[in-house]
Amino acid sequence: MTPPSSSDTPPVPVEELDFTMLGLAEPLVKTVLDLGYEEPTPIQRAAIPVLLAGRDLLGLAATGTGKTAAFALPLLHHLHTEGRTRSPRALVVVPTRELAVQVAQAIHTYGKGIGAQALAVYGGSSFGLQARALQRGVDVVVATPGRALDHLGRGTLRLDAVADVVLDEADEMLDMGFQEDIEALLAAVPTDHRTALFSATFPSRLRTVARNILRDPLRVEVEPEHVEEGEVPRVRQVVYLVRREHKEAALARILDMESPTAALVFCRTRGEVDGLADALGSRGYRAEALHGGLSQVQRDRVMEKLRGGASDLVIATDVAARGLDVDQLSHVVNYDLPASPEQYVHRIGRTGRAGREGVAISLAEPRERRLLRAIEHRTGQPLSLEPVPSAADLRERRMELVLGQVRAAVQTGGLQPYRKALAPLREELDIEDVAAAALKALAELQAADAGEQDIPSAHLPVERPRVPTRQPRESGSAWVRLRLEVGRMVGVRPGDLFGAIVGETGLPRGVVGAIQITDRVSYVEVAEDEAEQIMQALRHTTIRGRKVIVRWDEGSQR
Repeated sequence: MTPPSSSDTPPVPVEELDFTMLGLAEPLVKTVLDLGYEEPTPIQRAAIPVLLAGRDLLGLAATGTGKTAAFALPLLHHLHTEGRTRSPRALVVVPTRELAVQVAQAIHTYGKGIGAQALAVYGGSSFGLQARALQRGVDVVVATPGRALDHLGRGTLRLDAVADVVLDEADEMLDMGFQEDIEALLAAVPTDHRTALFSATFPSRLRTVARNILRDPLRVEVEPEHVEEGEVPRVRQVVYLVRREHKEAALARILDMESPTAALVFCRTRGEVDGLADALGSRGYRAEALHGGLSQVQRDRVMEKLRGGASDLVIATDVAARGLDVDQLSHVVNYDLPASPEQYVHRIGRTGRAGREGVAISLAEPRERRLLRAIEHRTGQPLSLEPVPSAADLRERRMELVLGQVRAAVQTGGLQPYRKALAPLREELDIEDVAAAALKALAELQAADAGEQDIPSAHLPVERPRVPTRQPRESGSAWVRLRLEVGRMVGVRPGDLFGAIVGETGLPRGVVGAIQITDRVSYVEVAEDEAEQIMQALRHTTIRGRKVIVRWDEGSQR
């Protein structure tokens, strides 16, 4: 793999390295291996050596490719080798609250071996609590642009010791109107800092920004694996949108509904594989773990069980599943989406062979919408987005299975002893009531959902046009209008308002409608169901350095 460089720099040669060969500090390598990561992803192999060498980097990588570790591990390495101060040594800027929390948690996890402290700073959360945490001292700040500027303006955030800056999902931040905020943050950082910019796309506006803020950068863009035309399998492809904390329960529910004869479930790490195999085993599935931590003898034994029908599920990492060939797989499940559409094609190609019907199931998080679109583009097939089955759906499915067992028992015969046992009941009870009671007893005996609740639904953000100005009201949709006491006289632009709402609340783009700005006042249409949350978030943030008075617009639908 050799990522192409920009036109004015030579290509970056990248070897097939493992984590022990990337040059990372020993405590970081140990932590990564203890977490169960078996090998670096392509973007990690390409980016980590560049960042460890102190070079600026332009990384083109989509969500799900492992880019968080690609920038987190080098900045933690620098923190470990260069020393610390009371002020943050690294600043990671992200577009949304959700991503800020996720990245901060990842940095904290990767940095446990060196005692690194990371703090997520975003709107909609207590400013005072964040300020006190900053005062106590943190190593890495992961922030949305607006809230970082608020802290900078009030003196609760100092950036004079920052050595590493990361702009993650930079194209999204430009779309949300954060360019000037980012420039203001970078102006407060020492001029000799190292910068990494990551983006899924590279539009012309971002090219201009990259030229202005990156110094002699190396560009890494992982080349996709080559998959021959016609290799995309024709299988039923289903996506369930579910947040990470509900994934395990959702997978168990889906497997109960699907009843696979043999399934291969892909996870990202060894720890996930072991944990999921144990969890599914406790629910009655014959699940086996398969990862690089097993000996060859153990791995062969796992595959023999699957081929021989002694197990239902194999939970595996991509590394362990290489070269795995099982003709009778009915289902392939992406518990974690793969890093690329090409890898997705390879995974799901393991089912639906020899003319048999196969099913490919993916559990995706809303933030992975870009990868889902890329998969659809690569396969040329639509992905069916379906809700996670409800508890009622599961009960209905289990009853279908019970009825199937009853039919099979009737066809098999051998019921005479049971007919004899029924004789006393015939004289005192209706035979249909007896049959219904027997079904009920059998269903309750098999049910494992006592007290089981529905799993919260997740939805892809509704995407609107790239430029969030003057968007038309959708016919019949429930919009309300908010009045904000800021306008053109203080330099407010549509992107400021759009970015403040979406970035500080973590809500999808589709909650924002038409935006109108006058000299002193701005009006924003928002989704009625989210209006209260938006108002609360705006009251706790600043726009163009000003606290905002927000109220319902007179005459607005409520």
